[in-house]
Amino acid sequence: MAGQLKRLSEQALAELPAGVATPAYRLGDTRVGIVHIGAGAFHRAHQAVYIDDLLASHPDWAICGVSLHSTDVRDALRPQHGLYSLLLLGQQTQLRVIGSIRELLCARDESAAILLRLADSNVRLVTLTVTEKGYCLAGQDLDTAHPDIVHDLAMPDEPRSAIGYIVAGLRQRRKRALVPYTVLSCDNLAENGHRLRRAVLQYARRIDAALADWIEAQVSFPCSMVDSITPATDDALRDRVRGELGCLDAWPIQRETYAQWVIEDRFCNGRPPFELAGVTMSHDIAGYDRAKLRLLNGAHSTLAYLGSLMKLETVADAMNQPLLAAFVEHLMRESIAPVIALPASLDAPAYIDAILARFRNPAIRHRLAQIAWDGSQKLPVRLLSTIADALAAGKSVAALCVSVAAWMQFVRRQARNGVALVDPLNDALTAVGRACNGDAAHDVDAFLQLDAVFSAPLSQDVPFIHPLRTAYAALADGSPASVSQSLVAAMYGENR
Repeated sequence: MAGQLKRLSEQALAELPAGVATPAYRLGDTRVGIVHIGAGAFHRAHQAVYIDDLLASHPDWAICGVSLHSTDVRDALRPQHGLYSLLLLGQQTQLRVIGSIRELLCARDESAAILLRLADSNVRLVTLTVTEKGYCLAGQDLDTAHPDIVHDLAMPDEPRSAIGYIVAGLRQRRKRALVPYTVLSCDNLAENGHRLRRAVLQYARRIDAALADWIEAQVSFPCSMVDSITPATDDALRDRVRGELGCLDAWPIQRETYAQWVIEDRFCNGRPPFELAGVTMSHDIAGYDRAKLRLLNGAHSTLAYLGSLMKLETVADAMNQPLLAAFVEHLMRESIAPVIALPASLDAPAYIDAILARFRNPAIRHRLAQIAWDGSQKLPVRLLSTIADALAAGKSVAALCVSVAAWMQFVRRQARNGVALVDPLNDALTAVGRACNGDAAHDVDAFLQLDAVFSAPLSQDVPFIHPLRTAYAALADGSPASVSQSLVAAMYGENR
């Protein structure tokens, strides 16, 4: 029984089964050089793993994990000396124990310890995964009406927000004449480093103009891009890990085998040799973001809507349909990659190969229904921007229009079946869907009136409207047979 098993710990490492990978360094030989704010599952499955790969040869970059609100991670992992297990999900799974998080703190009752760590001269890098809302932004600027920011501006030495802690730490370092730390956002937020820098400076200027000037001149805020699917921990994972470890891990995590981390090489106080762990250092983070949004996410949305029309459940299910898999590959290689500005260092064919392999991974049950959420917000950046680029380059948009038409047919079907959409425009979309009568010109034109999705000039562009109507008509009633016929037509020229 679980209660009779030993807890995962430093002492237990030597007793783990031979097939379990363990840290290639002694925990006591490492020293904290990174403070990470937001030590949730994604950080522990992603950034902490890259650092774990470096500590044997570069032991000064261990992590202090900070939680701003919940004590759960600290309470689960502190008795385990920060150790936890990671199950890598692929054709063959792999279990490894990660040891890079050497300290765990929670702001709720350990604020002083966090501020002390931020002022430690050995700490040269502060990283974040706090989700977009954790940055307390209102548009592009700091939300000075946010309750946490209001509190922090009034009591800057007792912060609650990530912004407040970053500035409080930098304030202490300036007072002590210490070199500042680099602040690296690892959240999927466009121009994350620039937006974080702006928020920090706006906050700092309200409490100390000289401090703000020092931060502006001395502190680096690199941009970054991260990618890896990290399913939530559930009882099945806990049971599996317990069986394979032969001891109890209070909070194991799981992740697909693929992981990507691209970082702008702009640091003010040294950095880990990220390249040795497989990180891509680049000054074109926007290009990598664009590749992910257009190739990966654009293909994901395409699978979501076409697969849903075909009554499929997961991405892997969709990729098991040869015609649908062939269409998605055709879309990426022939319609998306040739018309978008990709980073010079990105091997586009290899990147597409990796995406297709990820989509086919049977160990990841990525539900199409979930990917289909918020289509009105996703389509403009994932598909319509590529269509605009293709039209500007004089390229065919027939295949891309199949993806957009599939979304329209998906909305129409949900409205007809009385199923609410998970979308901020649910009411408007449902009204359009109910008004659809199957006539391509009528239905497509009704959707194009949604300015929040289809803005001018694209919504009035005949070279876009004509193939979109054709694709919509080819999908007909959205049945699997109609979907298959439309895919054949798009790939082999009948829609062109």
